[in-house]
Amino acid sequence: MPIFEYDCQKCNENFEKLVRNSMKQVICPNCSSDEVEKRLSKFAVSGVSAPSGSSGGCNSCSSHNCGSCH
Repeated sequence: MPIFEYDCQKCNENFEKLVRNSMKQVICPNCSSDEVEKRLSKFAVSGVSAPSGSSGGCNSCSSHNCGSCH
């Protein structure tokens, strides 16, 4: 079940809600309004990222001892 972020149009509260398949309506926990809008949000990515400005692989360092070289 995904967690979505919402903005309440009535009180401007931002909140997260675990949405179940059976839920038909999301209610603001601050003012109990049903005038909420789903937010677009970034998602988290786990793992190691390449250093800034590199494309990864063997071009990410000069010594090839960085751990991302193959």
